[in-house]
Order: sequence, then structure tokens, then C-alpha cells
Amino acid sequence: MKKVIPKDAVLLPDQAKRVFKGAIFDVYQWPQKLFDGSERTFEMLKRTDTANAICVVGDKVIVIEDEQPHLGPRTSFPGGRVDSDEDAESAVKREILEETGYTFRNWRLVHAWQPYRKMEWFVYAWLAWDVADHRAPAPGPGEKITAREVDFKTLKDLVMKRTGYLRDSVPIFENLDSLKELLALPEFEGREVDR
Repeated sequence: MKKVIPKDAVLLPDQAKRVFKGAIFDVYQWPQKLFDGSERTFEMLKRTDTANAICVVGDKVIVIEDEQPHLGPRTSFPGGRVDSDEDAESAVKREILEETGYTFRNWRLVHAWQPYRKMEWFVYAWLAWDVADHRAPAPGPGEKITAREVDFKTLKDLVMKRTGYLRDSVPIFENLDSLKELLALPEFEGREVDR
């Protein structure tokens, strides 16, 4: 499946072999020749990607308080794991509908990053605006989610104070001063790979 990743992303080498398959994480190893000519076994993790969205409703943005059985509550943008049979855009639309009940007419990928260089895992941030429909949310059985709408100033304060998982969005928000600037963010430019 084709996807866009950061230009400097680290991918598993073609010769890597999966040595462990977990529910979320897989472990890969491969022989790597070193600069002195010797060889060592290198190792890297792989997991499914994550897709989140900055959802604009009128002049507000949705943030959620998400609690799962093994974690306390945390503040984040709505989103979640990309299933193996879907791309990141399909996943984020599914997650937004489940967690907030919203569907949107307009979507733009505004950021993608690799949180750990020793793991082939990418996190995608989409911008969603122009509400198409709203219904009751339907979160999964392992989630307690409360969605709320905040103004841009409140949102930026939460992001810059590194509140919950909003901390990951600092690179998106650090140079923005208004909702208008947020809506004008360009499409993310990375490199396309088939993974």
C-alpha cells in the first residue's frame, strides 16, 4: 500500500526478517556489516501507523479526553490506529466518526513524523473542516471519550504547554497565531513508499 512518509524516515531494510510477531509490535533483525568489516545483528520494531485529525467545527477545534483501561485520561486530537486493510486517510475518517460523530467534507494531510528512528511507525496529522454530518459518537468498548470544542487560543496554549498527546503537535502549531493560519497549512510533502 502506498503512503507518504517524512523524507528522512528510517525504514526496515529489505533483508530484515521478522523474528517476533506481537499484537501491536513486530521485531525484525538483519545482519549488518560494520565499518571495520565485521558483522552484527541489527534490530528494529515495526507497528501499524497512527492517524489523528485537527477537526475544525465553525470557529472551534475538537480535542478529546480519552481514557483506556491501562491508561489514565489524556488529552489529544481524535484519531487512532490504522488497520492493516486501510490507508491512513480512511483510518482517520473512521476514527473521527467513531470518537466524535463528525464527518467532514475537506481533508488535508498537514504533518507526518516518525516518533522513534528504531521503529517503522508513522504518525499522521490531518486537518479536517467543513462539517458534512454529525451524529452520536460510537467509541470502542475499551475507550471512554469526551469530546469538546475549544477556541484557537485555548488550543494553542494546550499544545504549547505540551498537554497530553497534544505535545506531539508542537511543530504544527509553534508558528501559527490564528485559526485562519491553521486552515491555510499546506499539504505535507514527504516521500511516497509502498509499504
